[in-house]
Amino acid sequence: MSCDVKHPARDSSHVNQSIALPILHADGHAATGGRGAMPHSKPHSKMGWKRAVVLGSIQFLMIAHIVQWLWTGSTTSPIEPSESMTAVKDGIINAGTVVFALALLSTVLLGRWFCGWGCHIIMLQDLCGWMLGKVGIRPKPFRSRLLLFVPLLLASYMFLWPLVYRFAIAPYTRPQLSWPGFTTAFVVTDFWATFPGVLISIPFLLVCGFLTVYLLGAKGYCTYACPYGGFFAPLDEFAIGRIRVTDACEQCGHCTSVCTSNVRVHEEVHDFGMVTDQGCMKCMDCVSACPNDALYFGFGRPAAARVQRTVEPAAPRRFDLTWREEIAFAVLAALAFIAVRGTYGVTLPLLFASGTTACVVYVVWKAYRVLRDDNVRLHTFQLRMHGRLRPGGAAFVGGGVLLTLLVMHSAVINAIGFRAAMLDDRVTIPPQVVFADSPLGMDQRMAVHAERALELYGVVSTFGRGGYGIFPPAQRSIDQRRAWLQSALGRYDDAERTLRDGIERDGLNEVSAAGIGRVLRGQRRRDDAEQWYEATTAAHPTWLALHDEYVQWLSDDERSDDAIAVSRRGLERNPDDLFLMRRLSLLLVEDGVGDQIDEGIRLTERTLEIAPDNPFAYRALAIGHARRERMDEAEVALRRAMELAPTDWRLRQSLGELLIGIGKDEEGAVLLKDATMQREREARR
Repeated sequence: MSCDVKHPARDSSHVNQSIALPILHADGHAATGGRGAMPHSKPHSKMGWKRAVVLGSIQFLMIAHIVQWLWTGSTTSPIEPSESMTAVKDGIINAGTVVFALALLSTVLLGRWFCGWGCHIIMLQDLCGWMLGKVGIRPKPFRSRLLLFVPLLLASYMFLWPLVYRFAIAPYTRPQLSWPGFTTAFVVTDFWATFPGVLISIPFLLVCGFLTVYLLGAKGYCTYACPYGGFFAPLDEFAIGRIRVTDACEQCGHCTSVCTSNVRVHEEVHDFGMVTDQGCMKCMDCVSACPNDALYFGFGRPAAARVQRTVEPAAPRRFDLTWREEIAFAVLAALAFIAVRGTYGVTLPLLFASGTTACVVYVVWKAYRVLRDDNVRLHTFQLRMHGRLRPGGAAFVGGGVLLTLLVMHSAVINAIGFRAAMLDDRVTIPPQVVFADSPLGMDQRMAVHAERALELYGVVSTFGRGGYGIFPPAQRSIDQRRAWLQSALGRYDDAERTLRDGIERDGLNEVSAAGIGRVLRGQRRRDDAEQWYEATTAAHPTWLALHDEYVQWLSDDERSDDAIAVSRRGLERNPDDLFLMRRLSLLLVEDGVGDQIDEGIRLTERTLEIAPDNPFAYRALAIGHARRERMDEAEVALRRAMELAPTDWRLRQSLGELLIGIGKDEEGAVLLKDATMQREREARR
């Protein structure tokens, strides 16, 4: 079709017109036929290198941030949107919270710019798209209606659900979970605490930065998996800053050809005089590629107040799925997310799970299309031609079927495992009660939960262990939970068999070693337990949690001399370990006699040389001085402890008791009163 076009000026009113659209070839050239078509020019963005410099600089600053933390031991909290979860969960405001809040607020003014200019995952996706282009592959965008809502659902789960739970549900189910109030944490010492390790990070970058582009098209991860986009996209609707058009537009299609956000730019500006698609990340590629300089970034009417400028739109929105397929694959997406998010007890980070889910859905959908359509290809691979299945197509279909079955199986297993964990959480009897010399039995209702959890853990165990799971690494944690529940029910022999079978199959680790020690104590085999702890801590001197459990057991059993002796041996094996120094120093100042107390004081002072801002080391110092009747030095140490932790009621109480003991009754009484009030406030929280 071809006809003359009256080109609208900025902010012009409705016009009645039809329009000729050029055909955009895969190489980005426009075919002849439409006014302004340029058959010999190739659309090219002049903004790509600028954005690469900005995103590369951000990546460099992220690396520098990590290096600075490794060098100094402390740094500004991670500047990541995910860090904002601490604000809605626990009221802790950090650098990530501030940056994410500013990004959201600026989106209302400038539109969805942060995704295009401030996200390191965008850099990976752009890099992947550039690399694929070099080998002649231009991924076609996958277009779905319902899956577009996945980012919003994920964002709601991350940032809204914690508030709903705390304020609307917890008051009835967990009354003690009151809102703690807002605090700040802009400096951290453990920068990597909320991030996954290398074994997760590398696959995450490969899947979410590269595979999603290959399968779903440029910005595929942003479109169907990024929870932050779940907030940026709807806010973009109200942004007054948008890509807008002048009457110089000739509908050549160059803008759409260079857009890496899968936006049909030429159709949007034709219909509305501006880009209204929430996927627009203000990369400015379309503006720089326009041969007539007809596009610009400007302020005016937001997309929420868009007005159709033509009787008929330039082209209807096109999607790859029918409505029946949309519903079916939305269900598959939910199952896939459940399967991937908790892969047999191994919880993947939410952003990794969402990206993997999107890829799984695409692969299964493409396999379905291979079975349904006569001609199907995936980039350069022809899967089916004229109704005949190619070998690659047969392999792809087989993989799709296998993936579907695996997703369904995993989703069911994970759902059962989730239910088992819920019942397990209801078994709240303390371990010190379960493994005491005279253990107390649990109430009947809790016992029912424990028995049912044991049954369900049996179902999710691997085939070789009598269950239906197929992921052996998760079996170790399942065995440990089963052993705990069996111990809680008083079935210590069963618990020991469960743990020893797991050790024989998977080898000994610190958790299973601790489990064996506890079970032996629960069976009242004290000598066997002591021999087990001695042999295991000697064979694995770096298992400090096991060592500490051994020492704590001896201390609770009022065997102070043995506890001190074991602590000495542990420190001899790890002479520079600060934790072991603190444990031994505390035992010496609290339970030692004579010169042992002075030794504890000296060891405490050594820990303060290493970490001078530890308030509880000063408290231990005060205990030692007080036991040696050096009350002035004890008072100085406790006052220093309170300076470092002024809101800790235990320190305030210790100082109050000390002051009353040395005749400073008035100040001591005030401190004790304040300590009581702080303790009550903490208990309410």
